Amino acid sequence: MPGLSPVAADRFHRFVLPGLAFKAVVIGGGYATGREIAEFFLPAGPWGGLAAMLLATLIWAAVAAATFHLAHKIGARDYRTFFQALLGRGWVAFEAAYLVFIVLILAVFGAAAGAIADATLGAPPFAGTLALMVGIVACVAWGNAGVERVFVWVSVLLYATYAAFLLLALTGVGDRIVAAFASAPAPSGDWALGGITYAGYNVVGAVIVLPVTRHFRSGRDAVVAGMIAAPLAMLPALLFFVSMTAFLPDIASAVLPSDHMLVRLGHPAFHLLFQGMIFAALLESGSGAVHAVNERIAHASAGRIVLRPAVRALAALALLVPCMLIAERIGLVALIASGYRALAWILILLYVLPLLVMVALRRVAGPAIQPETP
Repeated sequence: MPGLSPVAADRFHRFVLPGLAFKAVVIGGGYATGREIAEFFLPAGPWGGLAAMLLATLIWAAVAAATFHLAHKIGARDYRTFFQALLGRGWVAFEAAYLVFIVLILAVFGAAAGAIADATLGAPPFAGTLALMVGIVACVAWGNAGVERVFVWVSVLLYATYAAFLLLALTGVGDRIVAAFASAPAPSGDWALGGITYAGYNVVGAVIVLPVTRHFRSGRDAVVAGMIAAPLAMLPALLFFVSMTAFLPDIASAVLPSDHMLVRLGHPAFHLLFQGMIFAALLESGSGAVHAVNERIAHASAGRIVLRPAVRALAALALLVPCMLIAERIGLVALIASGYRALAWILILLYVLPLLVMVALRRVAGPAIQPETP
């Protein structure tokens, strides 16, 4: 991290970078645009939505800490190695589920980029999708170093933009936010199901970001990084959710809730900045997901395939093209509403439950790998 002392940079890479990477994978097309928040949290109302977010954060923290600790203990820096230790021969079942997950989230990212291009610039949706695809290929071509730089710099832009967004919402419609919370009932109904479902399909991000856990020195580093990752990932969603309550009930059905809010708040210049930030968030999320696949290929090849920049770029392109075609066909709302719920329970069954059982039984033994020099 430029500008930091060697000691501070070392701590940043060990404790904060995995959380920024986890946030990068989680935020994606639905979270950054507000579509996922509208789908899983708004139906529970203001207080129910906050309760669901807290529950999802606790689940993320527990699973990320356990995942990072297990991965450090067995020396896993790609999801295939991790699931071979966790599921034995059953790792193939996760591979199949993960393939579905990757196709789904990349399709969502492509659909979101297309919707942004249409809403912001009046350009054909395919232009936004194509621009995102080119950007992801450029980022992942340079391996760990390139992807880590994307995580850091996009995170700075993202947190600053969400903070400014909340400030504009409070000054513009703060009275409506207060009224929404004042008139809302206490959490009830299916708020817990929304939190569990949302956490379930997103928590796999802890496995996707294993390449950046190469800086851990101990199991303690892994656990602390996992605990930090959850609030880092949920904070922007919390700021966004609070602002969204001022626009209930109409915002619940908006394709791009962020655009719906920004149009009504005014501030055209900030509107463009926010949409640019969403595109950057899509870029870092897509880069993280595709980079995980590249690292899995590199490990499985056992050195037979050298992933030089050109090879990484071609592998990324081969993955992105069919996913983006799906995005063009189906659209953002349908992808999130129909695909994410089923995927959440599959991932809970294949990943979360076996991981928690393994932690409870304390069955894992093996030498931890040494961290790489940042």
